[in-house]
Amino acid sequence: MNLTILIPLLNEAESLPELYRWITKVMQQNNYSYEVVFIDDGSSDESWDIIDDFSKSDTNVKGIRFQKNFGKSQALHAGFAIANGDVVITMDADLQDSPDEIPDLYNMIVNQNFDLVSGWKKKRYDSIVSKNLPSKLFNWAARKTSGVQLNDFNCGLKAYSNKVVKNIDVYGEMHRYIPVLAKNAGFNKIGEKVVQHQARKYGVSKFGMSRFVNGFLDLITIWFLSKFGKRPMHLFGALGVIMFIVGFCSAAFIGVYKLYKLSMHESAVLVTNNPWFYISLTAMILGTQLFLAGFLGEIILRTKNNEPRYKITTKSNL
Repeated sequence: MNLTILIPLLNEAESLPELYRWITKVMQQNNYSYEVVFIDDGSSDESWDIIDDFSKSDTNVKGIRFQKNFGKSQALHAGFAIANGDVVITMDADLQDSPDEIPDLYNMIVNQNFDLVSGWKKKRYDSIVSKNLPSKLFNWAARKTSGVQLNDFNCGLKAYSNKVVKNIDVYGEMHRYIPVLAKNAGFNKIGEKVVQHQARKYGVSKFGMSRFVNGFLDLITIWFLSKFGKRPMHLFGALGVIMFIVGFCSAAFIGVYKLYKLSMHESAVLVTNNPWFYISLTAMILGTQLFLAGFLGEIILRTKNNEPRYKITTKSNL
């Protein structure tokens, strides 16, 4: 199969018929063998009924329905798990991503051997203050922190080789950082393509300003996990040992210095009256706690259970 098109959605009933017709037209024009997988992330409108109708009349259409809203990352995780296409395309259901971009993205993966190609909405129709400026700041921070040189991490229109989606784990709200996850998994040929951004035709955006705050927090998380996620002792243990040694040496110096003063028959303050004693004691306590945090982190990594992160109520053509 040439293509799998994954479309996570939430309350997009108005745009689904037009999007489906548009995708079908592009697929037929290019003679692709394909599947379109709609992942309904707990919609409260008629989105699932429309998807179910598509799947009954078109065997290329498949659907997954979540029991409730679990988030875009979980929707993509579910879609990646069942994707059969040599190339996997992700796009939003709000018609702001153009299906006409699919052939070029497909060719970049197949003919230019990219592992992942991310769309770049260079010209946007969003609010400058509430979306464009925060997005630029967010993308700058993501580039500096991750080392992945993309201009638009948030763009939902991306293309992947099948081996990429089968070897990355998208969780939490990490859908913004799939290129970073791919890089950490050893897929280094990551490209970018300028794509057309279309003004929203139906409904309202499901994301507010809070996504940028959450995005920065997730950026810190993914940086930490990429560096120390497999061996937390390397960070916490090292810091703990350093702090404990500094505190212990300081306390030892205070004790030896007092003994020296007494041996010289000079007056010396009580150790407990010396503020440096409490600083040293605090450093040793913090060092011990950091070491224990790293040790517990290692134990958790070795004993954690892989519990399901979402619940599926219904499937179509699957």
